[in-house]
Amino acid sequence: MADRRPTRRRRRRAGTAHIVVFLAPALLIYTIFSIYPLVESLRLSLFDGLDDGSAVWTGLGNYARLLFDSNWSVRFWNALWNNLILFFIHMVVQNPLGLLLAALLSLAPRFGGAYRTLIFVPTLLSVVIVGFVWELILSPLWGVAEGMLSAVGLGFLYAPWLGLEDSALTAVSLISVWQYVGIPMMLIYAALLSIPDELLDAARVDGLSGWWIFWKVKLPLILPTLGIVAILTYIGNFTSAFDLIYSIQGVLGPPDYSTDIMGTLMFRTFFGQQTQIGDIYMGATVASMMFFVILVGVTIYLVGVQRRLTRYEM
Repeated sequence: MADRRPTRRRRRRAGTAHIVVFLAPALLIYTIFSIYPLVESLRLSLFDGLDDGSAVWTGLGNYARLLFDSNWSVRFWNALWNNLILFFIHMVVQNPLGLLLAALLSLAPRFGGAYRTLIFVPTLLSVVIVGFVWELILSPLWGVAEGMLSAVGLGFLYAPWLGLEDSALTAVSLISVWQYVGIPMMLIYAALLSIPDELLDAARVDGLSGWWIFWKVKLPLILPTLGIVAILTYIGNFTSAFDLIYSIQGVLGPPDYSTDIMGTLMFRTFFGQQTQIGDIYMGATVASMMFFVILVGVTIYLVGVQRRLTRYEM
């Protein structure tokens, strides 16, 4: 026994050392590019700049300006509302479409590989390329959208969607749906493949077939995955939506700020744009508000939704 204890201790120490060695690079990168910028943004949001370049402590003063000052609140609430509209469109269009595609692919696995690749390819494309191509397609001057609609007798439906306040945000949202629908499709498809065949065979013995198996057996079992897709969609609409809107519409969110979201507002506030002078402290305040909005949504999901889905799955 005396000889075995040192051996066990050495094994434990060796195992701990291996864990530290393998986790250290990822932890270091994550700290430098994620944790440090977040902490620094929260810190800067509590200060305000003076004319001499120094900073003075203001506490929650910047947040009060952002939420209630007429010069800031109009743009902030407009950007937040546009973000919520983006989230709603993705939830009612992208995720149900991804669920439908995943269900169809699971029912026809023979040709699933080719179709999965075709649907997922836009996700791998550069956001700049996607934005530029769709801007060309929808352009009222040289775009092909009007001609394509006219060819099928629907030319009267065409309008310069990206240039109209009422339709610009919807058009950008649908472009985003086209690009990223492959992500929920793959997540849901993987969840469908993980369902044991014994359950499906039991459902067939009970007389179910086709879509009834999907609605009665498969859908309840993939509810946790659907919840994960929903929260990833929520987070993505506050973090990833900036790239596409910036590449298509620009940082001002035209027309008349109808496509302005919190990401473009933060970029414009932090770095400045045209006649607007950059303010790193207010820019950090906008970024911090993005973090708090995401945090509230994630907390609601974990406390109010994920627990129920976990209990339902058990």
